[in-house]
Amino acid sequence: MVLGYAAAALAMPLVVPLAAFLSRYVPGKWRILRVVWFLFFYWTIEALSLVAMFVFWVGSGFGYAIHRPYWQELHHHLLSWMLRRLVRSAKLTFKIQLVYEGEPARPSPGGHTRPVLVLGRHAGPGDSLLLMDGIANRAHRHPRIVLKEFLQWDPAIDVMLNRIPSVFVPASGGSEELLAAIRDMAATMNADDAFVIFPEGGNYTPGRHRRSIEKLREIGRPDLAERAAALRNTLPPRSTGVMTALAAVTMPTDVVFVGHAGLEAFESFGDIWRGMPMDTEIDVRIWRFPAEDVPPPERQEEWLFDMWDEIDEWITARLADTAEPFDDADAY
Repeated sequence: MVLGYAAAALAMPLVVPLAAFLSRYVPGKWRILRVVWFLFFYWTIEALSLVAMFVFWVGSGFGYAIHRPYWQELHHHLLSWMLRRLVRSAKLTFKIQLVYEGEPARPSPGGHTRPVLVLGRHAGPGDSLLLMDGIANRAHRHPRIVLKEFLQWDPAIDVMLNRIPSVFVPASGGSEELLAAIRDMAATMNADDAFVIFPEGGNYTPGRHRRSIEKLREIGRPDLAERAAALRNTLPPRSTGVMTALAAVTMPTDVVFVGHAGLEAFESFGDIWRGMPMDTEIDVRIWRFPAEDVPPPERQEEWLFDMWDEIDEWITARLADTAEPFDDADAY
């Protein structure tokens, strides 16, 4: 990665003028140049982060003390820097603006007093990156997440998230393996941590929505299937992972729901390409529940669906002003 980046940097004086020239013949405002720039910037962050983590590895006794608090904190600072730089570049490159409704609780001078469980809506490109940036750089917490094993193909993600609390789940792994990972991550949280779960399990599509309704009927939950059918912009939440996490926490844990609207028109790479620059406003809404207000286990499933109904209604109310369908005629 580092050697490849050095070669790419040497080639940029030739690549940039070529990309700018080709962009004149492609619909959109400097579409090719924007892609080239962002990929090069992403590669820059990757290379610098890998070098920094190599230095951390050497300094920690060639990995001997890498999981001790001092080195863990250094990795979290590096992760915050990576997320901050990438998100800022994406906002400028693709013309994205985030508008927050409801703010995460910031730490007092003495620091956070309890961890949080973050339940996020999953839709559109890069929403998990934006959420992780918000956790690390707006709420000033240490994010931890359970994610798909194939993401380890990204070298910086592979090294970073195998050193700080995170779990990679194989694509062939069963539900018991996933629940065990969630249980372990929740049970080891401290006051500065934020454990991220996407209850929908994937981005919303009409096909996934239909299949999720059918699945609920197959498992004998027609009541939930009926509620799922009423959702217009979200998938029904899967309560098992959320309830497992809440049952495993060892200290009072607040719950934060995060909804967003504005990325719905960009479901595929083709949508992103045709819509570049996106020139869109992403509305983000935060609902926060102190640990004392979290319902008991027997009511948590209903509570989760109630909140998802509210998130879905909030998204529906904003889609008229966000994620307008892209018209190629606007590109000229």
